[in-house]
Amino acid sequence: MITQDSELRDLLINTQVIATVGVSAHTDKPSHWIFYYLMQHGYQMIPVNPAASEIFGLEVKPSLDSIGRPIDVAQIFRRAEDVPPIVEAAIHIGAKAIWMQKGIVNHDAASLAEASGLKVVMDQCMMEAHERLLGGIFTFGPGL
Repeated sequence: MITQDSELRDLLINTQVIATVGVSAHTDKPSHWIFYYLMQHGYQMIPVNPAASEIFGLEVKPSLDSIGRPIDVAQIFRRAEDVPPIVEAAIHIGAKAIWMQKGIVNHDAASLAEASGLKVVMDQCMMEAHERLLGGIFTFGPGL
């Protein structure tokens, strides 16, 4: 489990592609504007949500398995009980890490990911970590 700032910084620096599971098309949801923030800071973002078709002009994928290209991090905005199958899919597609957003804790899923060689961040906001460790600034954009 990654908990140290130096490890978080390394993960953020060495990440290029982030698939965000549970990103919302609704502008009032944290997953929406955190997705936008990360996109704004140079990450290649892939929205994953079976109930949406397009977010910020990007085609939304229904699942991690449907992405069809390598990802570095599977960022998770789902309830803790929904995390295990997402972690299994992340392992299956060869993700390097999973990042459970603030408030999401699933120790069994984290253990499964770590046992499969994935880095794990749990109960932390990726945007807050980026702002704190890499000095990112949030600016409002379209629809925000």
